Amino acid sequence: MSTIAPVPIALTIAGSDSSGGAGIQADLKAFSALGVYGASVITAVTAQNTHAVTAVHNIPTNIIAAQLDAVFDDLNAGAVKIGMLATSDIIGTVGAALIDYPGPIVLDPVMIAKSGDALLQTDAIDALRIRLLPLAALLTPNIPEAAVLLGIKDATSIEQMEEQGRALLEMGPKAVLMKGGHAQGADCVDLLLMDDGFILELHAPRIDTKNTHGTGCTLSASIAAGLAKGLALDDAMRVAHHYLQGAIGAADDMGIGSGHGPVHHFHQTWT
Repeated sequence: MSTIAPVPIALTIAGSDSSGGAGIQADLKAFSALGVYGASVITAVTAQNTHAVTAVHNIPTNIIAAQLDAVFDDLNAGAVKIGMLATSDIIGTVGAALIDYPGPIVLDPVMIAKSGDALLQTDAIDALRIRLLPLAALLTPNIPEAAVLLGIKDATSIEQMEEQGRALLEMGPKAVLMKGGHAQGADCVDLLLMDDGFILELHAPRIDTKNTHGTGCTLSASIAAGLAKGLALDDAMRVAHHYLQGAIGAADDMGIGSGHGPVHHFHQTWT
């Protein structure tokens, strides 16, 4: 009798984006595009499109806990990606469920939507720092998110990005990816800093497009997919970085919405 090798599984814990470009929808698309089965725990339902977030309904914590129990009772998730957790109560619920999780956790500290709408309550920032940063194998803030977590001004240079990344490492995550998408210049630089001192610097030409909705979600989900497949963190980062650059480069080919459209998650398979 033949033995079927199990398909790698990744779990996303995040909010739903009704326009399909970010959040749970982006994560599941990225998992699928990279050959990983995606499971999901929905923490919020948002009404949004490529222009704005018009409404947010946070899922009750008992339902979030039930989703987490259902997934972990049956599926062997090789990695977890965390996205939008709007309140301190939701953060506490997720943190309690993951305290003994043995696999890698990728934490994307989602605070503000591409439209500028707030997705994390101000009083939940401390809970995020205390409850989840120490559980993370990787923290993936953009420049404004890193500044908020540290209570300082945005980094304006590679040197400041590295300095802030090291400060975030002191809060407990095993590695920090400082994303350079919000920086200026023709070259976009992402810095991966690990607690053993290793630094990976990834460069890419900045693509001139307004269609970047869901880039942060997609990158963190792509890294989680690589980790679920057993890749080392630096290798998972390289694969995810290459995949996202292709997804951004093909975004204008889709023509989704009239605002900040999504990246093309399936650029490798269909156009």
